[in-house]
Amino acid sequence: MTISDTAQRFLFENIDVRGERVELNSSLQSAFEPHAYPIAIRRLLGEMAAAAVLLSTTLKFDGSMSLQARSNGSVSVLMVECTNQRTFRSIAHWKEEPADNADFQMLLSDGQLVITIDPVQGKRHQGIVPLKSPTLANCFTNYFQQSEQLLTNIWLASDGQCASGFLLQALPANIENDETLREEHWNYLTTLTQTMTDEELLTIDTKTMLYRLFHEEDIRLFDAEPVSYRCTCSRERTAIALQTVDPQELNDILVEQGAVNMDCQFCNTRYSFSAEDVAALLASTQNHAKTLH
Repeated sequence: MTISDTAQRFLFENIDVRGERVELNSSLQSAFEPHAYPIAIRRLLGEMAAAAVLLSTTLKFDGSMSLQARSNGSVSVLMVECTNQRTFRSIAHWKEEPADNADFQMLLSDGQLVITIDPVQGKRHQGIVPLKSPTLANCFTNYFQQSEQLLTNIWLASDGQCASGFLLQALPANIENDETLREEHWNYLTTLTQTMTDEELLTIDTKTMLYRLFHEEDIRLFDAEPVSYRCTCSRERTAIALQTVDPQELNDILVEQGAVNMDCQFCNTRYSFSAEDVAALLASTQNHAKTLH
């Protein structure tokens, strides 16, 4: 069955546990298209994208969330930015081309990942995920066990063309619920989900997968929400960034190159500013400064 580009929530009716399934196909290929990523990096970045969308579904906010990993391994930087509208963009930089079969620790050895939540209103929040486990999914699961109030398990898979993620998260318990029974339910569901293979995660639709894993449970499956690739760069945002550059540096570039060119590292779109464009930007900056004073 062909994998779609969706995020789909489900809820166990009689157990205080919710879940989410994320599937990425054409959206992931669109994110990869501007770059010549080696296959090992495509797989890892696919897992990261699926994780970003999964984590964004656990938050109720307007804004963006980014996952940024840095390491001393083959991959120096790995980043995915996701919005509450279920759109994402991604980028990877590597020091040397890794082997096709390079594992997670080879790619991101001695690394850490920063989760940044940047709401439109409110304060920015950051959390640090050590990258010491055998897989990216294990790293996130361990992070939630150590840093968050709610039990959360994550499963990720990617073949470099498509990616998928699966999340189980315990809900706040009702006061009358028995804590021992609650733990038994959590362990039971987690054990069942552990039987899911990467191939199944990448190829089986959510409804079928839930039946295979939890056919004895009463589950409410919500409508799927579309996920898409979208870069948030624009000429206007690039112009704002140029206004922070030293005017002399801009003039030097104009003399040398005839224009100031800015490339988006995510989508490789080039924004070109002529001498007239730069002069207008500098004049606007100066007028704004005079107004403030």
